[in-house]
Amino acid sequence: MSHSFYWFIIGTLGVWRVTHLLQAEDGPWNVITRLRGAVGNSVLGDLLDCFYCLSLWVAAPAAYALGRGYAERFWLWPALSGAAILLERFAQKPPTIIGGEFGEDKSIVLPEQQSDSSITDKSQL
Repeated sequence: MSHSFYWFIIGTLGVWRVTHLLQAEDGPWNVITRLRGAVGNSVLGDLLDCFYCLSLWVAAPAAYALGRGYAERFWLWPALSGAAILLERFAQKPPTIIGGEFGEDKSIVLPEQQSDSSITDKSQL
């Protein structure tokens, strides 16, 4: 494994971790929750609500630190953000397949469409 690829993987994991912490977690002693509450509905608050947007800003200093030269840093910036976004999509709960017997059509319910109670009848979709 090349040294550059190793640091790209480390950078990707770091960007994903920091972005996920700021966007979706409470943080130690609820520090991140209080930060999000303090910024409210401001531009910074909107940024903290969007994983995709936030990952771009988190990836910028990582790309600067890891890249050698302006061109490499320029391309590393969206690459780290994109890789972190792919990790986030992969880490999300997969769709649940609801359906009946062999040969019968099955419905796919995405996680954001699911309710607390399980749906067993396809007509409820």
